[in-house]
Amino acid sequence: MSEESSSRLEQLRFLERVREQDLARARGWREAEERRLAELAARLPPPPPPDWVVEQGIGQGRRIVAVHQGYCRPAGPRVRPVGADEARRLLDADSGLACQLCRPDTELGLP
Repeated sequence: MSEESSSRLEQLRFLERVREQDLARARGWREAEERRLAELAARLPPPPPPDWVVEQGIGQGRRIVAVHQGYCRPAGPRVRPVGADEARRLLDADSGLACQLCRPDTELGLP
């Protein structure tokens, strides 16, 4: 290998080391920012729950199996918030969807 080729190869290796160090430094800055944002989020109060939620079943069609007041809502991906009008419409048909613990039908003034 000629001296010129060897010199060019060394320059490329040097450039590669510098770029790897730059990348490591940038990753460190990003990780520090992620930690800072996580700490900030942990200090903030959680958002208030929605007023009403529906719990959907599993399977095709995912029919609604219960209506809850927002504070009562079960956790999980099968729960979605709804407005008072939709909750009232779902409960108005004497559907048996009202949660027996939080009684959204009573809160909405339904018989």
